[in-house]
Amino acid sequence: MIAVKGVLGGLIAFICLILAGVCFYMFQTSNPSNTMYAIGGGVFALLMVVFGVMFLSGRVNKTEDIHITE
Repeated sequence: MIAVKGVLGGLIAFICLILAGVCFYMFQTSNPSNTMYAIGGGVFALLMVVFGVMFLSGRVNKTEDIHITE
């Protein structure tokens, strides 16, 4: 069940990455007074970081010690 949560977090982070890129692209190509795309891009970028950290923190093995010689 934990692996499903990790994969789901990674998928949501990837979708937020795409949406943030689209929002920032639309902000660059649209009317300069239209800041809604910039706000949306910032929100999706923040969500991407949050879900990306959740995805990567689930990948850390907390039960075994890793030695430098391994």
